[in-house]
Amino acid sequence: MALGRSSVFPERVPTVRELLAAGGRSFSFEFFPPKTDEGERQLWRAIRELEALRPTFVSVTYGAGGGTRDRTVEIVERLAHETTLTPVAHFTAVNHSLRELRHLIGRFAGAGVRNILAVRGDPPGDVTGEWIRHPEGVQYAEELVRLIRQSGDFCVGVAAFPYKHPRSTSVEADTEHFVRKCRAGADYAITQMFFRAEDYLRLRDRVTARGCETPIIPGIMPVTQMSTIARSEQLSGAPFPPEVAARFEAVAHDPAAVRDLGIEHAAELCQTLLDEGAPGIHFITFNRSSATREVFQALDVTTGADDRLAV
Repeated sequence: MALGRSSVFPERVPTVRELLAAGGRSFSFEFFPPKTDEGERQLWRAIRELEALRPTFVSVTYGAGGGTRDRTVEIVERLAHETTLTPVAHFTAVNHSLRELRHLIGRFAGAGVRNILAVRGDPPGDVTGEWIRHPEGVQYAEELVRLIRQSGDFCVGVAAFPYKHPRSTSVEADTEHFVRKCRAGADYAITQMFFRAEDYLRLRDRVTARGCETPIIPGIMPVTQMSTIARSEQLSGAPFPPEVAARFEAVAHDPAAVRDLGIEHAAELCQTLLDEGAPGIHFITFNRSSATREVFQALDVTTGADDRLAV
């Protein structure tokens, strides 16, 4: 077990805002709260293996409807106390009153967690179902951003959608929603997964055209099996690019070739994004470390021992 920050890093834990402002590129990993004991063991194996890469930060998702709230908080607390990692806690408004939201913010603060990713969240049960506001809660992510910023010295991230949010009426409306979240106090954004660099670059151009300079970190998930393609469409709400799908369909009969192509494609995508000035890469791991490590090792970057993959 790695020594905790209390004994190794007694100084103030940095925020993602500060890490990005240092001028380097950010490399981070996303985990989700497991539902079983074996899943818990797998999660912590992945965390320990990826900790050795000294990521800028790691994030922990929050299940639909707040279903994994307690596990999310517990994992974030453990990351803060038992590892050298900077944790970011995902935080949603679904099924939570303002009182509950303030209580959770206080719990994060008590654990020394200063980085929160504010997302409105998906409805419980059916992510495509109607979103219903808690009668004593908030309606939009921008309200959640304001609540967190008013509650203390927190760094707040938000979600961005290269295609557009499934519930947005248009790309233009989605962009306006994003800019409002930034103006409400968001320090940075992480995108939903995507598989074509142009989608990220168009998002960045749309946001910049509205006078918003909030850093947008691309969220990348390597395709390691054919089922990942359908899963990505369900999770992101965006169609999988047909030209990319064709590359995978050509080797669909060979699982090993699919995985190799997935690593190659993700590395190509990440390198293009970095060359185009993206502030870093946020890897969606699904609590597995091997594919993420292989993609990172294929990138043309160098790291320093003192800056946690900031290059």
